Amino acid sequence: MDAVRSSLTKILLDPSYAPYLALLKAARNGAVYGAKVRFPHALVMTLLFRSGTLRSKLRIVYKATRLHARNLTLFALIYKTTLLLLSGPPSPFTRTGTSKPFIPPTTRPLTSPIPTPPKTPHTLDPLVAGLLGGYLVFGRGIHSSVNQQIVVYIFARVLLASAAISFRKDGGWAAERLLPGGAQGQWADFVRKNAWMWLATGSWGCVMWIYRWYPEVLLSSLRSSMVYM
Repeated sequence: MDAVRSSLTKILLDPSYAPYLALLKAARNGAVYGAKVRFPHALVMTLLFRSGTLRSKLRIVYKATRLHARNLTLFALIYKTTLLLLSGPPSPFTRTGTSKPFIPPTTRPLTSPIPTPPKTPHTLDPLVAGLLGGYLVFGRGIHSSVNQQIVVYIFARVLLASAAISFRKDGGWAAERLLPGGAQGQWADFVRKNAWMWLATGSWGCVMWIYRWYPEVLLSSLRSSMVYM
């Protein structure tokens, strides 16, 4: 038993195994995070808006929680595995053009700042890995309400982040192409101060119009909330 424990300790402390251990950690974290996020939401929404026995409601909560946790686990595993494979020769642990080992974000201390990744031949690796994981986990088969909520949430975050990147003072593509040099900073400040107001106002106006005339196209959970209110 001591020999097995000693061997496992050596593996855990060996930097060469860090990327492979990161795969297991990513899968575990995906399952835990999915369950923690989905369980309270599914529990509240099911108890408030679903009809049926307590047993049937708990079964719905369990299925939604299991689906959310499973999908995030699969996505994290596919994403990390793809990054590991794309890191390629000469070694799966070293990025091309550098001598420093590639340390996955999940292995860094929580208190350390998120570093800005250098532009290397692997700059597009996260995009490719995300595309593959998104297609395999969320892009195929029947669109469940859980998957719809996850993808819509990600889509909204991508839009907000893209808008922020586009109007950055230090080289956002929209500011550079649409405005002269002196006005780029002023326009970026204006967009940053007013974008949320436009987003909130437009979103609520549009969703209420859709709910009034085309309620059947809204997600069932959102439609139930609207009906209840």
